[in-house]
Amino acid sequence: MTPLARARSVPPDHAAFAELPIQRVTLGHGLSLAVHVSGRLTQQRVPVVCLPGYQRNMSDFTGFSAHFNRLGAADWPVVLIDLPGRGRSDDRQRAEDYSTLRDAEDVAAVLAALGIGPVVLVGQGQGGQVAMALAANHPLLFAGTVLVDAGPVTDSRGIVRLRNNLAHVESLRGEKTVRAGFRRMLAGDYPGQAEDRLDALMGRSHYLDKRGRARPLYDPRLVAALAEINFDDVLMAQWPLYDALRCAPLLLLRTQLSDQVRRETFDEMVRRRPDATAITLAGQGSPALFDGTDETAAIARFVMDISQQRLGRAA
Repeated sequence: MTPLARARSVPPDHAAFAELPIQRVTLGHGLSLAVHVSGRLTQQRVPVVCLPGYQRNMSDFTGFSAHFNRLGAADWPVVLIDLPGRGRSDDRQRAEDYSTLRDAEDVAAVLAALGIGPVVLVGQGQGGQVAMALAANHPLLFAGTVLVDAGPVTDSRGIVRLRNNLAHVESLRGEKTVRAGFRRMLAGDYPGQAEDRLDALMGRSHYLDKRGRARPLYDPRLVAALAEINFDDVLMAQWPLYDALRCAPLLLLRTQLSDQVRRETFDEMVRRRPDATAITLAGQGSPALFDGTDETAAIARFVMDISQQRLGRAA
């Protein structure tokens, strides 16, 4: 039988993962996904499940659960998942096996393995598109959805910039040169951040090998799949998938400096869901940092309201 996964190699002492111990959930087709659970999984609280962006991993939510619990209730269950080919999850065996629909089915399998649902699903970027695909086939898994810089239409300009930036920084040699390259790349999305903070953000997507080269914390084939997209391409809209989120309450967040979702797309998302809360996060790009109170407080209020409505309690 042809294997359907291959193990990823990630430094065991990588600083970005220090606060995120994982358990592994092995799916029926042999793929092993990395899952971090904080708080206490219980039927008395609606769990929050976080999915990171296209080539991103759970470290983008490092500060989220701590801020969330301070704003909400102690030990609230928060689940972080590395999708296949990202972070500490296995790579898919073949490049063509990567797809949003397969990712969605894998998330459904993880939730089943953990014995949880319905959940509030927080999806950043591609993670939001996985949430939409999941809602189309498994609407009963949803108590609510939070989309962060995610929508049914991805901006091709953002894809081209991401692809070109990653190719540039991964071509650099020498630790000082690599760090300087990442700082220039990240400063546009996170203006005013100190250099050590930008270095920490670099560690969420890459690590430095012994020769001072940036090595990705994702399967390089994910970025190779973007090679044919051009700056002025108009990507296919997936409004039916967005409409599938009508199964549950919706919170829409967009970072002010994002180039993943165009403003006109975001406005149309709001128009189609007048019941949704829509918030713009000032002074940052994508992925959202989740290191302050504004965005986390908005999600905490959303989750507490849902919990109270569904379970008759807010804690």
